Amino acid sequence: MEKLKSQSTELVLKVSCAATGGIVAAAASFLWTNGCYISELNQYDDESNGRFFMRLVCRIESKDFDISLIKEGFTYIAKQFDMAWELYDSSIPKRVLIMVSKSDHCLANLLYRFHKGELPIEITAVVSNHKDLRHMVEREGIRFVHLPIIKENKREQELALLDVVKETDTELVVLARYMQILSDSLCKELSGNAINIHHSFLPGFKGARPYHQAYERGVKLIGATAHYVTSDLDEGPIIEQAVQPVDHTYGAEQLVSIGRDTETIALARAVKLHCENRVFLYGNKTLVFK
Repeated sequence: MEKLKSQSTELVLKVSCAATGGIVAAAASFLWTNGCYISELNQYDDESNGRFFMRLVCRIESKDFDISLIKEGFTYIAKQFDMAWELYDSSIPKRVLIMVSKSDHCLANLLYRFHKGELPIEITAVVSNHKDLRHMVEREGIRFVHLPIIKENKREQELALLDVVKETDTELVVLARYMQILSDSLCKELSGNAINIHHSFLPGFKGARPYHQAYERGVKLIGATAHYVTSDLDEGPIIEQAVQPVDHTYGAEQLVSIGRDTETIALARAVKLHCENRVFLYGNKTLVFK
């Protein structure tokens, strides 16, 4: 039996289905009847396709409550409305694997926020195609896995990565400036469970040295975009973006420095939103209840 461990536990219910009447009433009545106090409720009707989305937060104050009974009972509600739904215990952190190359700013920021308790995560490992950040990772007592990539071993190393993901029961992979393009097959394996940070405000300048391209074009706004990984490079559903105004006085290296800040902010926010179960994926879009 799956018992809740504390006297007051917070649950998050995510629901999506065809828009119709009675959905909120049915879900709320069921949870109230089963001893859940609803503390937060967000809903949205996408009128363009007739889809309904809801995120509901509730507390259970009975120490003897059995969460499996809620899951079993709500199945009947879900069938009535043909719902896609998930129920989470907020006290259980998401198991996250971080991937990096040589740049350390996004990794350092995630580690800092993790230690401060700002991110509801447990870091299972850090995987890198270089050894540059090994010391930073291991001094935190976190497992470091070195998987160097060359053209001839790319698929072999991606399979090794998937072995680490499965071995550690990782739920989310975060590409924190991992400078390798993932294969189509790996993108499919990680679909909906991998977040990348793109060093530009998408859509934007593609290819190498984006900040230098931005400088050459005299841009007035730079930014960073955190999105889910797909086989279409840098085209995945966007979760979070951060921007910073600039002007003609900024040189290329100043843009790089500002860009590091926007990258860390956008990525950390995206990880937090995902791990707090605030993101709904549908098609090439996301719906985020902040």
